[in-house]
Amino acid sequence: MAPVMIKAILGEKYKDAGMDIYQKVEERVKEFIDKTTGIQTLVQMKGLVDIVREFGYVPEENMLDEFGYKKIYNDGLLEMVRVRERKYADGELSLDDLTVKNAVPFLQKMYDAGIQLYLASGSDETDVIEEARIMGYDHLFEGRIYGSVGDVTIEAKRIVLNRIMEKIGQDVSTQVITFGDGPVEIRETRKRGGLTVGLATNELRRYELNPSKRTRLIKAGADIIIPDFSQYSRLLTLLNIVTE
Repeated sequence: MAPVMIKAILGEKYKDAGMDIYQKVEERVKEFIDKTTGIQTLVQMKGLVDIVREFGYVPEENMLDEFGYKKIYNDGLLEMVRVRERKYADGELSLDDLTVKNAVPFLQKMYDAGIQLYLASGSDETDVIEEARIMGYDHLFEGRIYGSVGDVTIEAKRIVLNRIMEKIGQDVSTQVITFGDGPVEIRETRKRGGLTVGLATNELRRYELNPSKRTRLIKAGADIIIPDFSQYSRLLTLLNIVTE
């Protein structure tokens, strides 16, 4: 996302921008992404419009709206995803190469323990469902996969939590556990009295701690912080989840 935003902000100045200008834009973009991780992409792109206007390198008549910037981002992202999917299908990449360490085995353990699993994402819902199918873990959610539907007023993660609470009742909201790397899901769960586990993962390595994420998740109110699921047996014990 960062490269797309930087190019959008600098416009025609992108190729010859001095290091000081580039770094200033890069820092602004990084700060914005850090603050908005977890919300739907369309809302992030709406924020990008404001940042493009803030720097003023792109004339107003040349600026895109949030839908235009989202299309640029999505086209690039889907191209990368399709390449990875082909390599996965051909055996060049394994599930471990594409997921946070031990995430799928952990989900399987939760599923086997009889826990209902929900997946909520800020990405487009159709893409989230398709990716889960291709990667082979969609059955663990039994149809409970939600994502963006192209409406900035509809926040998938908030809707999912509302549906869960309506189904189980507010009086047992403490039985809800949310795992996430963004402030949105952490705050929304805390509001409802649920337990929150912040996932502060180094996304490039897919394991180990990302210190900046850790700080952000602590500020959001996460009850537990983990770098990945490498020690999921200990995590299950901590959460009092009994597995065979």
